[in-house]
Amino acid sequence: MLVDDNRAFRTGLRIWLEQFSDLEVIAEAGNGATALQALAAHDIDSASSIAIDLVILDLGLGSADPEQIQGLDLCRQICSQYPAIAILLLSSMAEPVMLAAARRAGAKGYCPKQTDATELAAIIRQVAGGGSRWIQPATDPSAVVATSTSGAVRSPALKLPAPFTVLRRNLRRSGLQQIEAALSDVTNQLQNLDLSLLDRAILAGRQRELRTSRWLVRQLLATPTLQESLDAATPQLEAPPPGEQQSRYRESRNPQPEQTDATQLLGGTGLAVITPSESGLATARNLQVALFDAIAAKLQSSLQNQTSVPLEIDILREEKKRELLYLVLRKLEELLDELRFSQVQPGQLEEKRSPILQDLWQTVVTDYFGKYYTILLGNAEIEVVSVLLQDLETVQNAIFNKIPFVSDLLSHLLFQTPLIIEGNPYVPGSLEAMRRGEAILENLLIQVANAVVQPLLNRFANVETIKQNFYEYRLLSVREVERFRNNLSWKYRLEKYIGEPRAIFESQYSLFILYGRGIQKIAVYAPRTQELEQLSGLPFTITLALETRDAIAPRFRSAISFVGSGLIYVLTEVIGRGIGLIGRGILKGVGNAWQDGKHNRNERQK
Repeated sequence: MLVDDNRAFRTGLRIWLEQFSDLEVIAEAGNGATALQALAAHDIDSASSIAIDLVILDLGLGSADPEQIQGLDLCRQICSQYPAIAILLLSSMAEPVMLAAARRAGAKGYCPKQTDATELAAIIRQVAGGGSRWIQPATDPSAVVATSTSGAVRSPALKLPAPFTVLRRNLRRSGLQQIEAALSDVTNQLQNLDLSLLDRAILAGRQRELRTSRWLVRQLLATPTLQESLDAATPQLEAPPPGEQQSRYRESRNPQPEQTDATQLLGGTGLAVITPSESGLATARNLQVALFDAIAAKLQSSLQNQTSVPLEIDILREEKKRELLYLVLRKLEELLDELRFSQVQPGQLEEKRSPILQDLWQTVVTDYFGKYYTILLGNAEIEVVSVLLQDLETVQNAIFNKIPFVSDLLSHLLFQTPLIIEGNPYVPGSLEAMRRGEAILENLLIQVANAVVQPLLNRFANVETIKQNFYEYRLLSVREVERFRNNLSWKYRLEKYIGEPRAIFESQYSLFILYGRGIQKIAVYAPRTQELEQLSGLPFTITLALETRDAIAPRFRSAISFVGSGLIYVLTEVIGRGIGLIGRGILKGVGNAWQDGKHNRNERQK
């Protein structure tokens, strides 16, 4: 059964498959609802029909229409209702978290739509026969992880394709990769809530252009035709080198690659067999690993603060800032493992929120500065970590208590609960849940890093060894350090009396995220009625002022607009016309005088 919303692609694939006597397409569907109906009808009438062994599904199904059943949801439903039917994902979508979720749901294989036709036929047979075949996304198609029923990866020795076929495939692959990268960048930019209407319209136009370009590349440089597929063999497939499947996050913190679980040769066949490690996306922790990998990749880019809000980590050099954020990410992963093994229950996470953040902060402070790191102040040696840890209550009140969605994120990662943001529940593994989980986790990392630096600025701000080891070069002078600390002090005052009451009144939280060229700030809706009722004093006065402004400002603007319109009418229609008439009269009189003078001169000449 073929399930793809591209009718032309389904038709072409069905016609191509008809050449094989052992492969038959007995059902097609262009959306999830039609697919479920077809499967239900086929299941009822199974006595008089051929059994469906395999569903070839586009993982990106329904992405253009949110009201339709999405590809991942359809995969889950089919695996749940029809466990005997294997699912092969044939899709252009290659997001690791989506593939991991589909694999966890029960899908048996994945390959991109640009896979060569001969290779696709072999994959269909293997998956339909009970095996599995997963081609790693974002890598060269020659590097394939293909597991059979015994968990083996095979690399069949086949002939090289024709030169023109290779050229066309490479052009298509290169073009699509560039377009997908640009499209992903534009899509991420459109998520910025602070964009002006003009910028949003321009980006939306670029997005449409890129989608059109992607369609054109796919049509003009299409996959080989049936005859070309029969003439050109698939290039030799090689097993990935040891350690290639490990996550980017693990590479960033452990430069030594881990070996795969087993490597052996099948006796007499000469085919290499590699059992892939199951420590990555295929385990129960795949969502956590994918999320942490995505953020670790972002940490490799610029970490400059692009907002107008000063952050404690702004005083650090770029490499020290990156080192700190990596450390927070790693310690948080270890903390999640401890929580997972401690059998903590979902209902306990909110109660344990403060101890969890405190433990995370203490371990990061200890590892970042070194447990035995000492500095010389006067004639005394001071242990830095022990002094910094004394500011626990300060960072708890100033930072930790104000980090939003911590319990929701922990529950999402530990117990696969839906992530409820802006009133919408996002299913674990979905692309939207991934994006929002990234934003929450990035804000958590940045805020914990701020909490690590804050006591350093309070206790040892102008210690020369501290400045030389950690600070930005332009912030080494005492004047610049004090100016930086004053800016932070004013930030907390303004946030306490103005920023926080305004955010509560507007029912939103501010999140710091890693986006584009550095750290950006976004606002996320959240009901905060209880906090609004508890406001008093100056913060409450601020909300009243905002409400008064909202009530008066539109009427005031209307009145100003009315007066302005009247003034413009008087200036243009009354005074302007009067001035125009006077000017015209003057010009007419000058013209008449000039004509009279000319006439008199002519008379005298006669």
